[in-house]
Amino acid sequence: MTSPTLMKTLMAAALLLVGAFSSRPLQAQSILIQNMPGRQVLSLNGSWNYIIDPYENGFYDYRREAFDQSKSGKGGYYDNAKPSSKQEAELIEYDFDKSQAMQIPGDWNSQRPELLYYEGTIWYKKSFTLAPKPGKRYFLYFGAINYESHMYLNGKKLGMHKGGFTPIQYDITDQLSGTGENFVVVKADNTRRPNEVPTINTDWWNYGGITRDVFIAETPDTYISDYKVQLAKNDPNTLAGYVQLAGAGKAGQSVTLNISEAGIKHTVKTDGEGRATFSLPAKKLARWSPLSPKLYAVRLTSGSDAVQDRIGFRTIQTKGADILLNGKSIYMRGISMHDENPLIPGRARGEGDLRMLLTWAKELGCNYVRLAHYPHNETMLKLADEMGLLVWAEVPVYWTIAWENPATYQNAEQQLSDLIAMGKNRASVVVWSVGNETPLGEPRLKFMSSLAQKARSLDDTRLISAALELHRTPDNVIHVDDPLGEFLDLTSINEYAGWYWGGKPSEITKYTFDIKYNKPVTISEFGGDALAGYHGDADTRWSEEYQEALYVNQLKMLSTIKNLRGMTPWILADFRATRRQHPVYQNGFNRKGLISSTGVKKKAFYVLQDFYRQMAQKYDGK
Repeated sequence: MTSPTLMKTLMAAALLLVGAFSSRPLQAQSILIQNMPGRQVLSLNGSWNYIIDPYENGFYDYRREAFDQSKSGKGGYYDNAKPSSKQEAELIEYDFDKSQAMQIPGDWNSQRPELLYYEGTIWYKKSFTLAPKPGKRYFLYFGAINYESHMYLNGKKLGMHKGGFTPIQYDITDQLSGTGENFVVVKADNTRRPNEVPTINTDWWNYGGITRDVFIAETPDTYISDYKVQLAKNDPNTLAGYVQLAGAGKAGQSVTLNISEAGIKHTVKTDGEGRATFSLPAKKLARWSPLSPKLYAVRLTSGSDAVQDRIGFRTIQTKGADILLNGKSIYMRGISMHDENPLIPGRARGEGDLRMLLTWAKELGCNYVRLAHYPHNETMLKLADEMGLLVWAEVPVYWTIAWENPATYQNAEQQLSDLIAMGKNRASVVVWSVGNETPLGEPRLKFMSSLAQKARSLDDTRLISAALELHRTPDNVIHVDDPLGEFLDLTSINEYAGWYWGGKPSEITKYTFDIKYNKPVTISEFGGDALAGYHGDADTRWSEEYQEALYVNQLKMLSTIKNLRGMTPWILADFRATRRQHPVYQNGFNRKGLISSTGVKKKAFYVLQDFYRQMAQKYDGK
C-alpha cells in the first residue's frame, strides 16, 4: 500500500514538474488540417507494389549511412530507379514495378502468410496522375502508418513520422510533376523499440504497414486549415469557437459560419494571423445525446474555400460523483474495443468493419465505447456521432515506457495533440485518456500529469482520464489512491478480480473498495477469457460459464461503489495478441471478448446486456 508520505511527495514533485517537458513538435510535418477527408480528394487506395527490406538496404548504404542524408540525396529505393537500355552499365537491385502488390489500406501481416509475424521495414510505391492546377494547393494524407514512416514524392523526401495511429499529411504542391505523372514511396517500419510510444511490450498485434486511407486533398491557395465549432465550456447557451485560415492571403478575410437548419449565419474577419473567433447564441440548437444523436450540417466559407461538416452540440462535465451530459446525470454503459474486425484477419479495413463493431456495442446496450489503446480511425468517431455513442479516446502510453526520455514524452504529446485535433469537433468524444495501466513513480507522474495538462490546454470542454491500476491489502480492500488521480476528472480503474487475482468468480464479492477521490468512478477494464463453445461449470476456467459467473459477480462487487457511474469491460470481441499463446484456449487470441472470433455471442454478453437494460431504465427511463 502506498504511504501517505510517499503520495504527498509524488504529488508535490508532479506539480512542480508539470510543464517541464517542452512542447516542441517531434517531427517536421504540416499542422493537421481539420476534416481532411471532407475535402475534394484523389484516392490512392488500392494496389501498391512493395519490397520487403529487413536489412534496410533501401535506406542505408553499406556504412549504415542514410541515402537521403547524403550530398546527392539519392541511392535509396525511394528513387524508384529504372535501368537504361544498357542494363550492364548500371547496377539496380530492386524494381517496384516487377514486385508483388498488396491492398492499401491494409496491414501486411494479414495479407501474406510469410509476413504474419514480420517486424521490420517494407517499402511501398504507388504511381498516380495529377496535374496541379493554378491557384490550388495539394496535400498528401495518410490515415495511419505503423510505426515509423518516411515519405517520398517523386524521389524527394517529404518527412518522417512516428506513431502508428495518427494522421500524416504534407503539402506537396511544389513537389508535383509538371507532366502530371507522379509516384509516392513510403518506408514503413513497425519495429518495437523501448523509447517509443507504445514501447516494446503490448497486448495487441503489431500490425505493420499503411493501415488507413491514403489520398490527395485539394484546396485553394488560401484555405480553411482548422476550426472548432462547439458549445462554450461554462455557457451551454453559447456557440463558441474559431476558424483558422492558411496561405498568403489569410489576414483580413471574411469567414462565414452557416448552420441553416438552426437559422445561424454569422460572418467574422480574420486577424493578422488568419484567425477568426466567434461567440453566438445557441438556444435553438438541439442537444446531441445517445438518446437523440442530432447532427447539424455546418458549412464554413471563406473566399473560394468551403468546408462541410456534421457536428453535434452537447456539454459534458462532472459534479461530485456525477457525470453530467447536457446537465443530466448519466450512467456510461460501455465496452472496450480494438480497431480490429475479429471475423477478418488484420486491422479494420473501412467503414463497414467499424459500423459492425459499433452495431454490436449498441446491441449490447451501450451508450459508450472505449477506443483502446490508441487513436482509432477518424471514421470511427464520425460513426459514433451518427449512431449515438459516447467515446473514450486514448493515446498508447501503455504499461512501462521510457518516462525520463524527453523524446519519448515529445512523441506522446504529439500523438495526443494529433488525436485532439482530429476529434475536437466530434460530439461523441467526451473523454481524452492519457494512458493505460502505468506504474507509480515520480518520473511517470511527471510525464502523465504533463500530458493531462497539455490535453486541458488544447481542449477544456471534455473530461480527462487515464486507466489506473489498484492495489490490495490482506483485509480484502481494493485501494485506489494513485496520485495521478488528482489531475483527472474521472477515477477510472482496471481490475481483474476473478481472473488474474481474487480466486474463483464466486469469491470476489468479498472485496470492498477504498477510493481516495470524490469523483465519478468508471471501471475501465474487467473481464476474463472464455473460448466460445467450450462449456463447463462456473469454476471451469476458459469456459463460457466461468466468464458468465465472473460477470455476474463482478457486477455485484462493483455495484457497492457509491460513485460508480460507468464501465467499459474488457472487451467487445476477441482480438489477436501475440503474447496469448495457449494452444487450446487462445491460439494467438485474447479471448476476453463477449463476442468470439467467429461472431458468436458468449453467455456473458447477455449478463452485461441485462445489467445495461437496468441502468438504462434507472437513468434514462427506458
